[in-house]
Amino acid sequence: MFKNISFFVLLAFCFLQAADKYIQHDLKVSLYPDKNSIEVTDRITFPDAERNKEFIFIIHQGLKIEAVTNGLKAEKIASGLAAKDMGMDREDAERVLELLVDKYKIVFSEDKEPLSQLEIKYSGIIHHPVRQSSQEYARGFSESAGIIDTQGVYLAGSSYWIPYFNEELITFNMEVTVPQGWSAVSQGKRTKHDKSDSLSFVRWESPEPMEEVFLIAGPFFEFASSAGAVNVMAFLRSDDPDLANKYLETTAQYLEMYRQLIGPFPFSKFALVENFLETGYGMPSFTLLGPQVIRFPFILHSSYPHELLHNWWGNSGFVNFSGGNWCEGITVYLADHLIKEQRGQGAEYRRSALQRFTDYVNKTNDFPLTHFNSRYDAASEAVGYGKGMMLWEMLRNKIGDEAFKKTMRSFYRGYKFKRVSFDDIRLEAEKASGVSLNTFFDQWLARTGAPELELKDAQVKRNDKNHELRITINQIQQEDVFNINIPIRITCKHKETAHSVFMEKREQTFVIPMENEPLKVSIDPGFNLFRKLNYNEIPPALSMLFGAKKVLIILPSAMEPFEAEGYKTLAEKWASDKSRDIRIIKDSAIETFPADRAVWIFGANNRFIRVISEGLKTQNAELGRDEIRLENMVLNRKHNSFIIAVRHPENVKMAAALLTIHDEAAVDGLARKLPHYGKYSYLAFEGEEPVNVAKGQWTAAGSLLVRLLSDNPVGADFKPLPERQALAGLAPVFSEQRMMDHVRFLADSSLEGRGVGTKGAEKAAEYIAGYFKKTGLQPIEENNGYFQIWEDVIDGQGNKGELKNVIGIIPGKKEIYAEQSVVVCAHYDHLGKGWPDVRKGNEGKIHPGADDNASGVAVMLELAELLSGDVRPDRTIVFIAFTAEESGLRGSKRYLQYTKEFPKEKIMGAINLDTVGRLFNKKALALNTDSAREWKFIFMGASYVTGVETEMVTQELDASDQTSFIKAGIPAVQIFSGPHADYHRPSDTIDKIDPSGLVKIAALTREAVIHLAERENPLTFEGGGITAGHPDMKTDNGSRKVSTGIMPDFAYSGEGVRIQSIASGSPAEKAGLRAGDVIIKVNSEIVGNLKAYADQLKKYKPGDEIEIGYLRENMEYQTKLVLQER
Repeated sequence: MFKNISFFVLLAFCFLQAADKYIQHDLKVSLYPDKNSIEVTDRITFPDAERNKEFIFIIHQGLKIEAVTNGLKAEKIASGLAAKDMGMDREDAERVLELLVDKYKIVFSEDKEPLSQLEIKYSGIIHHPVRQSSQEYARGFSESAGIIDTQGVYLAGSSYWIPYFNEELITFNMEVTVPQGWSAVSQGKRTKHDKSDSLSFVRWESPEPMEEVFLIAGPFFEFASSAGAVNVMAFLRSDDPDLANKYLETTAQYLEMYRQLIGPFPFSKFALVENFLETGYGMPSFTLLGPQVIRFPFILHSSYPHELLHNWWGNSGFVNFSGGNWCEGITVYLADHLIKEQRGQGAEYRRSALQRFTDYVNKTNDFPLTHFNSRYDAASEAVGYGKGMMLWEMLRNKIGDEAFKKTMRSFYRGYKFKRVSFDDIRLEAEKASGVSLNTFFDQWLARTGAPELELKDAQVKRNDKNHELRITINQIQQEDVFNINIPIRITCKHKETAHSVFMEKREQTFVIPMENEPLKVSIDPGFNLFRKLNYNEIPPALSMLFGAKKVLIILPSAMEPFEAEGYKTLAEKWASDKSRDIRIIKDSAIETFPADRAVWIFGANNRFIRVISEGLKTQNAELGRDEIRLENMVLNRKHNSFIIAVRHPENVKMAAALLTIHDEAAVDGLARKLPHYGKYSYLAFEGEEPVNVAKGQWTAAGSLLVRLLSDNPVGADFKPLPERQALAGLAPVFSEQRMMDHVRFLADSSLEGRGVGTKGAEKAAEYIAGYFKKTGLQPIEENNGYFQIWEDVIDGQGNKGELKNVIGIIPGKKEIYAEQSVVVCAHYDHLGKGWPDVRKGNEGKIHPGADDNASGVAVMLELAELLSGDVRPDRTIVFIAFTAEESGLRGSKRYLQYTKEFPKEKIMGAINLDTVGRLFNKKALALNTDSAREWKFIFMGASYVTGVETEMVTQELDASDQTSFIKAGIPAVQIFSGPHADYHRPSDTIDKIDPSGLVKIAALTREAVIHLAERENPLTFEGGGITAGHPDMKTDNGSRKVSTGIMPDFAYSGEGVRIQSIASGSPAEKAGLRAGDVIIKVNSEIVGNLKAYADQLKKYKPGDEIEIGYLRENMEYQTKLVLQER
């Protein structure tokens, strides 16, 4: 108790001191949105140091001074002056030019006495137009210099709505009167919130020093929770508790993460505020996001934590702009980059940052970090945000993780609510590490340019007891040599080792002694060093065109009328950028490809499209007449716009790109959006907006900073270097331990494989029902509780027994969706001791089914636990553990045939979790996503939010219970971690389950389930290609009993079947087939897809010889193999 009292006494004392140090504004504000006007009384208290100065202030020209403290007068000494931006976020330099201010001087009527307090009353209209942000980085945001409107109010320091005395920092209290149904938000703590019949009254107090005063008002619905000592709030413009809960929950997670990493949150509250403009602002103690932005699923784990972190960096530790803006780089590093590193994508993020610098920055637009104030184009962003981010990455590597975290904590603790420079951070880093950092900071802050590296030579010399690796590295940039620490990774037979060398000369040789023979050496493979990249390290990407100084746009001579106008509009819009040399020409007017320009090829009928076709031969893609295949996606040309970059055929350091449009209405959106997809090699868009439906990067050709030293392979026990631990992590929402406990119980030998109708299956059903009850799920049937019971066949002899589906629900809260439901399902049965799909030699053995499908049930139970504790969903969520999936999908068919409470006609969609336990570092697969048009967008959003990469599989598959739903006209998908050799074998055991992968699957599925439960409109059912009836039983009749040993790539959606892997000693291996080959024929019969391939193999028996036609590197081959028994 004493400690708590002492803390708050100390805090109060500090703020009393602050009151003596800063100008204090006590504001009484009345807003009249219908008149676009405001009335203010501002009582200003000056600290002792300010009281004998001449009092001059500026204020918005639209505000008229009505009264001043008795004995004083405000004399206008200048009118119509151009305003300047203020505060941390100075990115809107253009915006403030439209705002004019008047300058006033306080005139004393008597002999001047030291002035301690001044009261000014003023009123007027503030209603600046809303316009689209012109800055390239702004991504479609709107902006206004200040606006009071019936839609809402936005006033910032740069609106000059309170008198500005050229003060550095201020404190304030503010009472605001707004219309009934409205509320007002500002910095600090809300101490009053009252209502009358026609008005609302709000008071905000900010004892913490601020750079400016914000006033945001509108018709808000308010939501709140607490995260430790911080009040977490959401002010939304619609009554949307589900959306609010997402933000409140996510805010609490990040507040705790940053509390541990940096220190306590500097304010008493943090609020999410929904603006009526499309904005993305971060203010002290709140963030102001637009109505579309706030609903983008990826914002929660990208822009949102970035703005939250600005409360530590920029909004409480203020930027001293005279020495450069340090806070953007460090915020990117500890928000955007940290999130990627948590997801195992840190190196990829750093490579993208270096690629932006490489492609956008040159001698004409480069500048040192000490000159960075704000971003205004792609080059300034690449320097201030990209190079700024890499500065902290290099500092971390130089002084170590612990010293780096100590630096962040001591810096925050010592400089909170003060102006801070790079030099202040340097001093804290030196204290934490004991390392002199003057040279390090001087080099990266004051210099322009970047090192470029070349691995000139690498030789291995063997001594008596060990090996000696001798490598020579050159710095090949035109600028002076940089002093750099270069990370090096060396691959040996059994392990990888990490090393670092210090380079300070143009060319330098390093000798590294090795115990084991080095097989490969890689220079900076993790992109930990700020440098310009070699073209071979990065795939061709759009940034190579958007950053090029010289560009040629080639228009097709032959095109449809809508294309002609669209291509002309787009070309002229881009060519209007006078900072670059962009020329437009028709394909008929040029014979050869220019080697000195990046080239856009517009139109599918362009005579230079062959350049793209040739460039794609080294990539997993091809241009078809009606379709385009981009890696694992096949998209229709007619319904999509495509942007595809390849290496320039005449200049490997440049790129050429194809651009086709499917709709003239999409042109404006493409022009606006494409510059923000710079890191990608290919894109596809659909619709008028247009909406991105595909994006990706080609594989880089191979870095010249990697050198193979030996032909010897790595050993079977090879251990790669572990991934570097992120500096901090979010508290996990899902429990690995709980899910593994579920798998352990269900796959235990005592349940004997959970064969349908067995005691083991009965134990599993009781376990699941007990867990449903424990988590608070309601039973669906009154008579049978959580069970749907019937009698059916339970073995290959036709014997019958009792079968049970286990069903629990989370009731929906919206009456309009009363009978609608979202189904989350997983089958709990397996093969028992082999029936109905035993492999030769496994008869009578227990098949544990750890992956198939104890893993799916475990994830379903975890989702039930988490979702039952959340805000009630709009629609009912039905959790079903199906039986008899292995013998004809009978459990799911039974449910759909007899469900009454939630009829099948009103099922929004079903998500089936089947075989999800072996994800490891692979992409999660979503099967049958073509059963509804919206699935791909749902999972694209879920992937972005969670960081779980997902591959949409659109092949015609009837693999599991989702098939029953699709055949009933219900959109349904299966979540799947991928095939493996233990499928339907006794070797499918718990030791092979990936616990962290279960967490990823749970996170991904949760986002999709919540979306289905909340969305207003039904999904657009498209059938998913499944039309034929599924056999009632998986018996010997009609099922495939032969094997080739091929493991197919489920994600492949082109013609044929691509091989993912091949079993050792199998017929496929003996026939010479390899992973990556695409099977296109079986005995001259064309193989259209995976289902057709499986159907064709059903015609044969073990011992039959068949001829396989296949593609390898775009060449067609044939081979013969002898089928073996499964």
